Amino acid sequence: MDISKKTIIEKRIARTGENLKKNNMEFYYAPTAEDVTEIVKSLIKKGDVITHGGTMTLNECGLKTLLESPDYNYLDRSKMTREEVAELYIKSFSADVYISSSNAITEDGVLYNVDGNSNRIAAIAFGPKSVIIIAGCNKIVRNLEEAEIRVKTLAAPPNCLRLGNSTYCHETGQCISLSKADRQIYDGCSGDGRICCNYLISAHQRQKGRIKVIIVGEELGY
Repeated sequence: MDISKKTIIEKRIARTGENLKKNNMEFYYAPTAEDVTEIVKSLIKKGDVITHGGTMTLNECGLKTLLESPDYNYLDRSKMTREEVAELYIKSFSADVYISSSNAITEDGVLYNVDGNSNRIAAIAFGPKSVIIIAGCNKIVRNLEEAEIRVKTLAAPPNCLRLGNSTYCHETGQCISLSKADRQIYDGCSGDGRICCNYLISAHQRQKGRIKVIIVGEELGY
C-alpha cells in the first residue's frame, strides 16, 4: 500500500480506536491480517469455550488454525448439521469467547450490525463473557447514516449472493429501500431470504472490556 495512504488510514483507525475505548471497549490494531492471530491468542486462555458467527473476516485472517488447537474447546459450526447449528446458537450465550466481525464501525466508536437469524447480534449484545470483534479498515464509517448505506450496498448484497438468498439486493447489488426518499434505516425488501431483519447499535458499554475490537489495516470481509 502507498505509504501516504497507509498513514492516513492508520490515523483514522487510531481516532476510531480512541473513541471505542471511551465507549468502554478495548481496542487493538493489527497492521495486517497475519497479525490478528497473535492478538486473539493474547485475549483467550486455555480451556476457553470459543465460537463465532458467520464471518468472512475470520477465515481471511487464518484464525481456524489457532482455534482448532487442543488448548481450546472450539465449537466449529462449519462441522455441524443444521440442527446442531441451531443448538449452537443457544449454547453461544454461555461461551467464554465469541468472535465476530462488524458490519460497520463509526469514527465515534460505535459498532453497527445487521442480522437475519440474529444469533450474531444477540451474542454481541449479551451472554458470552468476552466478545472479540475483528474488522478490516474498510468497515470504518463516519456515522450511522454511512453505516446504513454501507450495509445496503457493500455488505448485504454479496452476503445474500454467498448464502444463495433470493433478494432484491442479490439481483441488483443494492437494497430496494435506497430508491425511497423517505426511507427508514430498517426499510428493505419483504423476501423470505432477507438478512437485515434485526439491528444492533453498540455504543457506551456498562461492562468495561467485555467487547474487544481489533481493527486491521487492510480491507477484509464484506
